[in-house]
Amino acid sequence: MAGQQFQYDDSGNTFFYFLTSFVGLIVIPATYYLWPRDQNAEQIRLKNIRKVYGRCMWYRLRLLKPQPNIIPTVKKIVLLAGWALFLFLAYKVSKTDREYQEYNPYEVLNLDPGATVAEIKKQYRLLSLKYHPDKGGDEVMFMRIAKAYAALTDEESRKNWEEFGNPDGPQATSFGIALPAWIVDQKNSILVLLVYGLAFMVILPVVVGSWWYRSIRYSGDQILIRTTQIYTYFVYKTRNMDMKRLIMVLAGASEFDPQYNKDATSRPTDNILIPQLIREIGSINLKKNEPPLTCPYSLKARVLLLSHLARMKIPETLEEDQQFMLKKCPALLQEMVNVICQLIIMARSREEREFRAPTLASLENCMKLSQMAVQGLQQFKSPLLQLPHIEEDNLRRVSNHKKYKIKTIQDLVSLKESDRHSLLHFLEDDKYEEVMAVLGSFPYVTMDIKSQVLDDEDSNNITVGSLVTVLVKLTRQTMAEVFEKEQSICAAEEQPVEDGSDANKNKTKGGWQQKSKGPKKMPKSKKKKPLKKKPTAVPLPQAKQQKQKQANGVVGSETAVKEEEDDISDKGSDSEEEETNRDSQSEKDDGSDRESDREQDEKQNKDDEAEWQELQQSIQRKERALLETKSKITHPVYSLYFPEEKQEWWWLYIADRKEQTLISMPYHVCTLKDTEEVELKFPAPGKPGNYQYTVFLRSDSYMGLDQIKPLKLEVHEAKPVPENHPQWDTAIEGDEDQEDSEGFEDSFEEEEEEEEGDD
Repeated sequence: MAGQQFQYDDSGNTFFYFLTSFVGLIVIPATYYLWPRDQNAEQIRLKNIRKVYGRCMWYRLRLLKPQPNIIPTVKKIVLLAGWALFLFLAYKVSKTDREYQEYNPYEVLNLDPGATVAEIKKQYRLLSLKYHPDKGGDEVMFMRIAKAYAALTDEESRKNWEEFGNPDGPQATSFGIALPAWIVDQKNSILVLLVYGLAFMVILPVVVGSWWYRSIRYSGDQILIRTTQIYTYFVYKTRNMDMKRLIMVLAGASEFDPQYNKDATSRPTDNILIPQLIREIGSINLKKNEPPLTCPYSLKARVLLLSHLARMKIPETLEEDQQFMLKKCPALLQEMVNVICQLIIMARSREEREFRAPTLASLENCMKLSQMAVQGLQQFKSPLLQLPHIEEDNLRRVSNHKKYKIKTIQDLVSLKESDRHSLLHFLEDDKYEEVMAVLGSFPYVTMDIKSQVLDDEDSNNITVGSLVTVLVKLTRQTMAEVFEKEQSICAAEEQPVEDGSDANKNKTKGGWQQKSKGPKKMPKSKKKKPLKKKPTAVPLPQAKQQKQKQANGVVGSETAVKEEEDDISDKGSDSEEEETNRDSQSEKDDGSDRESDREQDEKQNKDDEAEWQELQQSIQRKERALLETKSKITHPVYSLYFPEEKQEWWWLYIADRKEQTLISMPYHVCTLKDTEEVELKFPAPGKPGNYQYTVFLRSDSYMGLDQIKPLKLEVHEAKPVPENHPQWDTAIEGDEDQEDSEGFEDSFEEEEEEEEGDD
C-alpha cells in the first residue's frame, strides 16, 4: 500500500503490552464472577436447618458423605495462575524502554535546547571524531549525529524538523503489529503453519463438533430427545394412564439406559437382585412386549422406583442406582407434563377426530407421581407419613382415634395443643418437638383469584371469544406463621372474657403457638358468641367456605338448567303452533338455515381452537423466558427418603372438572418464596352463559397440600361495533379530504376552461 509501512516488533517489547492487556481483560472479570464463594456458608446453613431437616436423607448424605468437589480448587488454581502471569507481564512491561520517542536533535548531540551555533559545531566535531566509521566508530550513530547537526544548522532541515518532526521531511505512515518478528520469519514458517493448522483445523472443529453432538441430543430442559420421543409415543398410545402405566412409561426414559447415558450403570449382580425385588413387590407386569418398557434397564428402574414408594430396604449395591434414578424423576415427570400439554394442544388444532387428546387424569397422575417420588409414598397412603417418627404402626393410633379423625396435615395442625399432645402421647418429648418443628415448616399457600379481560374498555365484562386473563396471587407462609396469627386474633377477641393468667396455656413445645380452636373443628359454644356480636367479622374456615361456594354454584346451575328447560319447552310449544301454518317451502328454508348455522359454528370452533393453540404456545415461550431470569431457589422440601435437596415448586392451572378438560396450560411456579403473581390466559367460550371452572394449585413435592378454588365465569354476547366507532374516524376524514381535493381539482379545471374561452 503506497505511503504506508507495516512493521513487526523486532525486540518483542510491544508484544508484551498487547499480551498484558489481553490477560488483564480476562483475569479481572473472571475473578469477580468465578472466584469460589465462602464454603463455610453452606455448612452454617446446614447447621441452622438441622433441627427441621436433620432426618432427611439428602441432609444425612451431605453430612456423612460430603461430595468431593474439585471444581472450586481448580478454579482457584487457574485464577491464581492467571494473576501470576498478569503480574509477570506487567513487571516485564515496566522494565522495557520506550522505543517510539519524539525525535529531538539536542538529545542526540547531548546538548541543552538553548545551545548556540558554536556549541553545536564544537559538539559535532567531538562526536564525529568518536563515531566516524573511518576511525572505527559506529556508522549508524554517526548518521544520527550528522542528521541532528543538519537539523540544527541547515535551514531546510530545521524547518522540516519543526513542521514534520523529522529533518528529512514527511515520512510514510507506519503501523506497528504487536507480534514478534520471528512469526513471519521464513525459517519458522513451517512451525507457525503447523500451529495454525492444529488450532483451527483440528482442535476447533473437534470442540465445536463434540459440543454440537451433545447439544442436539438434549432438549432445552436437558432431557434426552429420545426420552421425549418415547414419552410422546406412549402418551399418545395410552390416552388415559393410570399410576401403574405411568410408572412403567416413566422408567422407559433413555436417561436410565447405559447406552445413551454414561452415568447409568448396569452390573452383573442385577440379574440376581432385581428378580428378588420383583418377587417381594409382586405386582409388576412382565408379559407385554413393549420395548423399551420391557428392556432390562427400564425394568430395573421400575423396580427401584416401586421399592422406593413402598419404602422397602434394598441391597447396598443397588442404593446408588436408586438414588441416581430418583434424582432424575422430577425433571422427567415435568417433561411428561409438557408432552401431555403439547398433545392436548395438537388435538384441539387437528380437524381429524381420530387424534384424541390425553385425559386430564393422566396429567394429574403425573403431578401426583412427582409428589410420591419425592416423599417415598404410595398413591393412597396417608400424608401423615411424611412426618418423622410416624410409621404404619403408630399411624393407626392417630387416624383411628375415637375422639379425633385425623386424615390430613391440616387436621393435625388444627387441634388444640393439649389434644394434639394427648394424641401423640406415644412420642417422647424430643421426638414430639421435632414433629412440631417439621409440621410448622410445612408450606401454607393461599390463592387470590381475579378474572378480567385485558386491553378492553370494560375489563370485567367477559364476552364471547375474548381473551380471559385470570390473575392468581399466591402467598406462601408456613403452618406455624399462619396459626400463630390466628392464635393472636383469637386471643384478642377473647381477652375481655378470659383471664390474663391463661394466656400462655396454648404454647407448644415445638416453638410455635396453636390456637385453642382449629380452623375446621370449632366448638359450637365458641362459634355462637362472635356470631351474635359481629357476624361479618368471624371468617369461616377455608374448607367450609369452599363447600358453601360449591353448594351455591350447584344451586345456581340447577336453577339455570331449570330456566333453560322452561324456555326450551315454551319455545317448543310455540314452534308446534307455528308449524301448522307453515308450508313445505319454509321447512326447506329452515333446514338450509340450520345447516348454515352449523357450518358457522364449526368454523367458529375451529378458529377458537387455533387461537387457543397459538395462545398457549406463546404463553409457554414467555414462561420459559421469564423463568430463566429468576432464581429457582425457594424453600427446601422436607423429604425423608429423597436423596437430593429439592426446592418447593408448584403447578397452577385451570380445568373444567365436569367436562374433564384442561382450560389453561399448567404454569410451573418455580420462584414462589413469599408472594408470586401468575397470569393464566385462555379464550372465552364460544357461547354465552355461566361456566364453572376450577383453579388447581398442586405441589410437586408434598402430598395433601394441594389447593382447589372454584372459578365462575359469566360470558356475554359480544357487543356489535357501532357505526360511528372512533377507529373509523380516520377513514371518514380521509374520504372527506379526498372529496375536497376532487372538488378543488374540478373547480381548477373549470377555471382553466373559462380562461381558454376568453382567449
